[in-house]
This record gives sequence, C-alpha cells and structure tokens, in this order.
Amino acid sequence: MLSAIDLACTRGERSLFSGIDFEVKAGEWLHVRGANGCGKTSLLRLLAGLSKPAHGEIRWNGNPANDDEYRADLLFLGHHAAVKEELTALENLQLASSLDGEELPEDEAVAALRRFGLQGREDLPVRFLSAGQKRRVLLARVMTRKARLWVLDEPFTALDTRAVQLLGSLVGEHLAGGGMAVVTSHQAIPIPGGKGLDL
Repeated sequence: MLSAIDLACTRGERSLFSGIDFEVKAGEWLHVRGANGCGKTSLLRLLAGLSKPAHGEIRWNGNPANDDEYRADLLFLGHHAAVKEELTALENLQLASSLDGEELPEDEAVAALRRFGLQGREDLPVRFLSAGQKRRVLLARVMTRKARLWVLDEPFTALDTRAVQLLGSLVGEHLAGGGMAVVTSHQAIPIPGGKGLDL
C-alpha cells in the first residue's frame, strides 16, 4: 500500500499544496487532478523520490518510502520522453531492464513494442521516430517493467486514440493483477474505477 500523510510541497517561497492525505491499495489507482501549476508533477516527483516534501511523509507498506524495496517496486514515467535517441527501440527496452538488474528476452521486448504499434520499427534508431512513437517506446517499457506501483505523469500525451485505449487496457491489466497506479492527465482516463485527488 502507498500512503501519503499530511504532505506539503513548496516551490521557492510559494506553497503548491499542503495537508495531502491518501492511500492507494492493491488493485486501486489514483487520478491526480488540477490546473496547470498546481503541483501535480511536483507531487509525482515526491512519490518517485526525485524531491523531498516540505512536510509530511510518504509510506510504502507502512515503512518510509525511501528504501531499496520501494525503488524496486516503483516505475515512474515522466512527462518528457526519456529515451536514448541513438539506440533502437529494442535496445532502449533492453538497456532499461539491464539498469534495473534484469534481463529482458528479445522476444518479450519485441512483443511489447508490437503491442504498441511499433512493428517494423524495433530496430530503427529512436531519433527517427515521431513524438508519439517515442512515447509508445516508453509505454512498452511500462509493460515490460516488473513494478507494483506505476507513477505516470501525463502518460497519454502525444498518443493517438488507439494508443490511449491500449494504455488504458494495460493499466487495467496491471490493476487486475494487484498492481497500483497514480496518474495525472488533462483528459479523460479510459480506466474504470479509481479515486480522485484534486490539488
């Protein structure tokens, strides 16, 4: 279970939010909502351990969320594409798994890329892909990463309607398997259920 207790975040002298409490259990997802600049990405960066809260605590299974167990269980997909342009889509997936200390078989990587409509582009350097196709490489990474908690910042950006539905199905499968997700999005999210958190 992921929980936030009396969480507060500041940027410079400005308070973005305070008094945030929530819990996300196995099979649940949280939709973080709010206007631009209200702190949605800042909250997700706190959850990912990329910055520290001004006040409060983030806990994972009852313990402070700052240990190796939490990092192993976490997948963070930021708003900007974090792919290596000189590598192929296939190499990007395999490198990411290698950095996690895991080996990703080529057939699994290819299947993930094809699920997201990248058939025939697996061996193409990522610099030749469109913004939407680069985003699909990242989504294939989500599919192949064995993480219990997905923290996804605007994951539907630059995706066409079919890819949006594919990602919704992927998150749904993750939740059905006991996973958890925290998602920001300015558009409707095609995933049933979920809790809302308005900043």
